[in-house]
Amino acid sequence: MSTLKSFCFLSFLLATFLPFTSPALLFQGFNWESSNKAGGWYNSLKNSIPDLSNAGITHVWLPPPSQSVAPQGYMPGRLYDLDASKYGSQADLKSLIQAFRQKGIKCLADMVINHRTAERKDGRGIYCIFEGGTSDDRLDWGPSFICRGDKEYSDGQGNDDTGEDFQPAPDIDHLNPRVQKELSDWMNWLKTEIGFDGWRFDFVKGYAPSITKVYMENTSPDFAVGEKWDSLSHGPDGKLDANQDGHRGALKDWVQAAGGAVAAFDFTTKGILQAAVQGELWRLKDSNGKPPGFIGILPQNAVTFIDNHDTGSTQRLWPFPSDKVMLGYAYILTHPGTPCIFYDHFFDWGLKEAISKLAAVRNRNGINTASRVNILASDADVYIAAIGDRVIMKIGPKMDIGNLIPPDFKVAADGTDYAVWEKN
Repeated sequence: MSTLKSFCFLSFLLATFLPFTSPALLFQGFNWESSNKAGGWYNSLKNSIPDLSNAGITHVWLPPPSQSVAPQGYMPGRLYDLDASKYGSQADLKSLIQAFRQKGIKCLADMVINHRTAERKDGRGIYCIFEGGTSDDRLDWGPSFICRGDKEYSDGQGNDDTGEDFQPAPDIDHLNPRVQKELSDWMNWLKTEIGFDGWRFDFVKGYAPSITKVYMENTSPDFAVGEKWDSLSHGPDGKLDANQDGHRGALKDWVQAAGGAVAAFDFTTKGILQAAVQGELWRLKDSNGKPPGFIGILPQNAVTFIDNHDTGSTQRLWPFPSDKVMLGYAYILTHPGTPCIFYDHFFDWGLKEAISKLAAVRNRNGINTASRVNILASDADVYIAAIGDRVIMKIGPKMDIGNLIPPDFKVAADGTDYAVWEKN
């Protein structure tokens, strides 16, 4: 019996303190234009569920669900008011999440909690009176709930901002106990009433990682990932530095300060990878012979991606080279970390079959956040890596790769300038 108790206790510890140990495959289920979809985005996305299920997707990241003065949802106001969303009604959203659940797919809500838009003006004529979207006073706040340094809106009674300022809207004082309680209650309502299982935290640079830790502990998400987007370092010539240890180190510091249970988008890997595929594949090995991005130091907390609604889509703030996107997916879908596939690439670019093939290789061979990477070649025109004992991948135009591929490995997925082999 004591052995059984010890096993149960160990199982509890693993479930409580290890982040997302079972392999996950994320999908961003929208782009920057999705709020304009005739008939509603939620209703439209339902048609995509069979394809996503077949591709082995485990979690879908959905757009911000609440009323917002910007149609995309990133300027939220009445947080409980899901019927005013440009993506569809609350009933549409619940129906979509239920349809995903029937296929075993969980949904992440986009948490835009750094800032908030006010419903009306106060006596000073300033927009700083917030309405929660319910008949009671939940999330009904005034100017004292705004960070005191946000002088355009605040009355000076709030605490100092614990992170970077967001210019377009009032920054919320997350050190206020009522803010923490009422936002946590709202997030838990999104879980119990709407059906969400986890979070994508928007603009986490806007508040201290200790605040993210509070919301993680108060809501216990199945999966959560934060957007900490910093610029990578460049040399005097404007070229990307070969060493990005400072950039990925900042991601690691944020994850650990946020409690260690939340993941972070691997912007380091994205930046290095989109430079590497343009004739500089030598970049894909660090000084220790490991992957140079966040996946090289903390893969269990890294979410890799090629593009999202900001970097790609119609905003194109930092797009991956469009003719090299499949090389990017060949990399992230075979490497450790948790990959996130973008809606546009999968459905709009006609890459569904090619991406699904790579995802199938990942799933068949159990590639996960802890998979071992052995880099066999990393030159300007070719990158070859063995992942675990059963998969070898190659990207780059070089065709002569000698005897790096053993005879008992067969091609499982390939395309222009990429190939993946798996052991027979």
